[in-house]
Amino acid sequence: MKLKAIILALVLFYPSTLFAADTNTSSTVVTDKAPPTASAPSIVINNSDVCKSAASAAIQTQILGFASGITITDENCERLKLARSMYGMGMKVAGVSLLCQDARVFDAMWMAGTPCPYKGRIGDAAQAAWLENPEDAPSESMYVKKKVTKNSG
Repeated sequence: MKLKAIILALVLFYPSTLFAADTNTSSTVVTDKAPPTASAPSIVINNSDVCKSAASAAIQTQILGFASGITITDENCERLKLARSMYGMGMKVAGVSLLCQDARVFDAMWMAGTPCPYKGRIGDAAQAAWLENPEDAPSESMYVKKKVTKNSG
């Protein structure tokens, strides 16, 4: 009986220790490392006298990351600064002419009875010139173009 127990123990335990080395595999799982991250660039505009604002964005996938940034020009801010500079240098008509490139200002000046300067003309002469040449008015302007259309038809 003792012999049967020894044979049974050898059959059960010996093959598993004999073949254990052949099935030994190792895998490496890294758990303490984060994937690379795309960082949006910071766009610094130091001067407060610049009519620009900044925007940036980033996106990251498991394989590819992308980051970009742009600056956006505020044309209305530029127009105001230019008009203020012209006015400060004594060029008042030129300053008003710069502002009149905005259709809202153009229409407001027209409605107030002080039409925007037209090629050096001011007052009634400018008003007559604008009515003769409505295509020169800002494209979004409503008043001059409507008035010419009503008078023509």
